[in-house]
Parts: sequence; C-alpha cells; structure tokens
Amino acid sequence: MSYTSPAGNFDMPRLLKFVVATIACACFAAPSAQGQTAREIVDRVDQLLRGRSSTGSIRMDIVTEHWSRTLEMRIWSLGTEYSLIRLTAPVRDAGMTTLKAGDDIWNYLPRVDRAIRVPPSLMGSSWMGSHFTNDDLVKESRIIDDYDIEIAFEGLRNGVEVWEFVLTPKPEAAVVWGSIVEEVRQNDMMPLWANYYDEDGNLARTITFSNFTMMGDRLVPALMTVQPVDKPEESTSISYEDLQFDIDITEDFFSLRQLRGGS
Repeated sequence: MSYTSPAGNFDMPRLLKFVVATIACACFAAPSAQGQTAREIVDRVDQLLRGRSSTGSIRMDIVTEHWSRTLEMRIWSLGTEYSLIRLTAPVRDAGMTTLKAGDDIWNYLPRVDRAIRVPPSLMGSSWMGSHFTNDDLVKESRIIDDYDIEIAFEGLRNGVEVWEFVLTPKPEAAVVWGSIVEEVRQNDMMPLWANYYDEDGNLARTITFSNFTMMGDRLVPALMTVQPVDKPEESTSISYEDLQFDIDITEDFFSLRQLRGGS
C-alpha cells in the first residue's frame, strides 16, 4: 500500500541505509589498506559508512522536468538493524515516518493516523517522488554479502590516489542492479562516485559524493547527488546539515510508539 502525495509517490519503507550510511561516515579510523583484498577494502568502506549510532538533520532537494520540492527530515540510527526517519518539512508532509527494527519496516502516515508494515514488493519504488528508491534508502544486508567485488583500477586519477571497484551480484542475491562500479579515495576511504547498471549492462544512474566536511570529529561527504542517465536535467540531492555520533540510544527507542511520534 502507498500514499500518493501531490508531489509524487510516497512509498516510505526503506529510507535508511543510503541515508544512514553517509551519516555515519568515518565512525572508525581509516585503516591502511596495504595487503587487503578488494572485498576487505569495500567492507571497510561499508563499515565506515554505517557507524554505531547517530542522529542528524537532512535536506533533500528533488528536481524533475515538471516540478521541484525540498524535504527536511530528522534521522536516528543504531548499528545496521535500527533506524528511524521523520519528515519535518514541508508542513503537509511533516510527521511522515519510517521505522526499521530488525527485519520489520513500517511507515506512519499522520494524515490518516495509520502505521503500515511495508511488503518487499515496494522496495523498488521511488521514495517521495525522488530519484532514490526505497531499496537505496534502507538496505538490510551488507554489500559484501550480496556482491562479488574486484578492483578494476588502483592508482592516481585526477591527482588523487583511488580504487575503482566492480561489484557483480552473487547468483542468489535479491538485488536490483546488474552491476555497480564505484570509486573510493584511498587516503581516507571516502566514496567519490558510483555508477549503477541495469541487468542489460546499461548505465542507469550515477551518484556522486562531495562537500567533504568535518562534522564533530568526523569527515563526512556532506552532499550526495543522484542523477538518472535517461533524464540528465533531473536530480535528487541529499545534504547533511548537522550530525552527532555515538549518541546514547538503545533498541527501545525504535518502537511503534516512536514511529507515531512518541505519543
């Protein structure tokens, strides 16, 4: 079930790993990658982008051919199993909330005062009319569990030492993409860009990471932008306005009561 807002489809299930991922960037010190395999390096990056616990304020700017809109939200996370995102603006959408607790994902729609458990069939849908899918925004497994990983390039590119990885889905993996190619900066494990290919090998979209900023004591890519290849004039950007790390939060916070605003 989904709620259609004036700006597009609201299928708010999986708003979490992609957003929470970058929130927790650099929660661990970047290790030396000497002697590590491609799988180990990507796992390190994945761990850097997860963190232990965090909270932050996020702005999402959506630009399409016919309209544009801005969303503001607050997000909390605990490890990889617990996340909560609550829209704070615009007023008509404020209070819409997504909760992930273990294997369960719920949406709360304040207009109808209804909590909806999200089925897997909605994971490929657009979130709030953006160019992120629900599957992007909350992923339940680690990337190394779903993909075989190889280093396609290692060395100097545009004056920066980088790795380029090719990720190919494992036969049993239930993933959307035919392959992913991503570039990571070697000195601090910051992701720079990722290209997503469909099952026919066609480039479908690109995601770029930029505005690397110290927030608290951590370096984070404070801006990420996704752009569909077939609609180059369109884009969705996520920017982080404030971030706090290693906050005092427990599993009890991520409840259906909190989903409804704590009431």
